[in-house]
Amino acid sequence: MDPVIRDAFIDSAQIKTKFAETYEKKIDEVAELIVKAFKAGNKVLLFGNGGSAADCQHIAAEFVNRFKIDRPPLPAIALTTDTSIITSIGNDFDFSDIFVKQIKAIGTKGDIAVAISTSGRSPNITKALDAAAKLDIITVLFTGGDGGAALEMAGYVFVVPSNSTPRIQEVHIVLGHVLCELVDNKLFPGAAA
Repeated sequence: MDPVIRDAFIDSAQIKTKFAETYEKKIDEVAELIVKAFKAGNKVLLFGNGGSAADCQHIAAEFVNRFKIDRPPLPAIALTTDTSIITSIGNDFDFSDIFVKQIKAIGTKGDIAVAISTSGRSPNITKALDAAAKLDIITVLFTGGDGGAALEMAGYVFVVPSNSTPRIQEVHIVLGHVLCELVDNKLFPGAAA
């Protein structure tokens, strides 16, 4: 087997296992918070850049449409999808404001704000986390490495034990999937897949 292939899969599996062992209880705790938010009529707001933006859209789609079971749609919004909003804010103000303005516009107390950032250093991530906290929105961060400035800004933090962007992103999407499955199981117990 090609060592590039073998090493990538082994490294990814080892990092995921270590992450799961470290964060099992916190993952369940955040799933409970999301369930509580949905039951109260609140929503999940997701934001990130680049590949993390794609992960936000992916996770929002799993909540709104379905994950493994047929069930009612759940309110989740990826703040990465409206190009008119993003480009107008970036043009008229600053790129660092593209998420904070959306949080201020549609975020309400009791919502869950999920920031996904492999480094935790992007100003648009830190500004949005700060704004969300001021609105009494529960803040969750998926990050990696040392977590950057965002590490101290979120109420619930998941740090992938790696400095490799691809490995960090691989764990983030598994984390998103696990949260979707836990939320479905908690909200709709006994539903068939």
